[in-house]
Amino acid sequence: MTSFVEVARREKLQELARRGVAAFAYRFDRSHSAEAAVAAYRDGDPTPYRLAGRVIALRPHGKTTFGHLADQSGKIQLYFKRDVLGEEPYAVVSLLDLGDFLGVEGPLFRTNSGEITLRVERFTLLAKSLRPLPLGKEDESGVRHGALADAEQRARQRYADLAVHAEVRELFRLRSRLVSAIRAFLDARGYLEVETPVLQPVYGGANARPFTTFYEALDATMYLRIADELYLKRCIVGGLEKVYEIGHDFRNEGLSRFHNPEFTMAEWYQAYADYEVMRDLTEELIVTLVTTLFGTHTLERHGATLSFERPFARRDYDTLVREAAGLDLAAASEEDLRRALGRRNVADLEQLAGAKLVDAVFKAYVEPTLVQPTFVCDYPVALSPLAKAKRGDPTKVERWELFIHGREIANAFSELNDPEEQRRRFEQQAGLRAAGDDEAQRLDEDFLRALEYGMPPTGGVGLGVDRLLMILGDQANIRDVILFPMLRPE
Repeated sequence: MTSFVEVARREKLQELARRGVAAFAYRFDRSHSAEAAVAAYRDGDPTPYRLAGRVIALRPHGKTTFGHLADQSGKIQLYFKRDVLGEEPYAVVSLLDLGDFLGVEGPLFRTNSGEITLRVERFTLLAKSLRPLPLGKEDESGVRHGALADAEQRARQRYADLAVHAEVRELFRLRSRLVSAIRAFLDARGYLEVETPVLQPVYGGANARPFTTFYEALDATMYLRIADELYLKRCIVGGLEKVYEIGHDFRNEGLSRFHNPEFTMAEWYQAYADYEVMRDLTEELIVTLVTTLFGTHTLERHGATLSFERPFARRDYDTLVREAAGLDLAAASEEDLRRALGRRNVADLEQLAGAKLVDAVFKAYVEPTLVQPTFVCDYPVALSPLAKAKRGDPTKVERWELFIHGREIANAFSELNDPEEQRRRFEQQAGLRAAGDDEAQRLDEDFLRALEYGMPPTGGVGLGVDRLLMILGDQANIRDVILFPMLRPE
């Protein structure tokens, strides 16, 4: 239903057309941003400035009107005067609304209150706002209150959220800087950025349900990738010894504070390396990111003081479970694991078995305790079908995960490069699928063929960019660090 305010704005649009004023321009050549204009101000300088942005305030006073114009750099006050503009142009000022895009031209001066202001000598309406932005009220410090407060509406209408919340725009600038810093770090160490298929005939590289589609031209079922891993390791087989990709993966799973079905991963693989090499590299990366983006090793996030000084803690998986849950995984039965999960009120226990029970115990008991950056090392073999067995202990694999503030941020293996052992692991996964585990990995004959050509010892890492940004940007929900997250249809 169209509101009274929207009706009034459309009536103004009609009046503009009647006056011959175009409401939607083609271009406007700016000379400065608002911030640059304010910085360039000199008393008595008659230089005209050409600025453009949204109108975020209008205060008419008869023959004069004050307002504020905002662009991505900040805001600047405007001063419209009928005697300067002329009768007809000044009449158009009364047809402006908050949210309109406006181009203005004129010199700067300082008001009696000391605010640097542009005296508008000419202006051009660039785009009429037909729906009012939920701007709320701005206090003296520049913080807006009551501006689009509902979390779901902000995620659903991210364009409006960005328009009224400067801190949200800054968060997504931080995201861009974060991705650029990851890329720069890997480039500087000789890694080659590659692109691998998003649409795949066989999905793999993780335990997850895929999104499925049908490719008419090939009469074939295809899948959106759930991980980049298997194609990046094909690159290692082919002689590209250090490769990485930053891209989107897709998993057909539920929504939560930490899960969105479309998410961004950075994955990198290095020939002749193992999980220890990749652990040291990842630690160096995280420290570099924090110091580059924030200029410090310490961050206050989610009520905790996080230290990113090297070295990060290194803990053994089994030891952590024994300390937190009182369970010896080597001796615990499935019933022991279920009883432990029952004490934490974990739902649907009867649907969990085998490795999923172990994983659930770790999530319920251990993960919440891992606040400071911590590498959890040497996972049970059943949890990691693509990792090499741990040297000296075939019940475990050479795998670590990095946790910060109770969240898994990165995952790494000494990659399995024995094609026969990889086939056995895939066949074990096929048995799990036959038993009803629709997240178990599928057997990929082409990947096995690649391994049969020979893959050198390789270390690989997957880093969740969204989850890392949640930490660095001090956000509690993954949808707040994704510009356009998945939501239920309206």
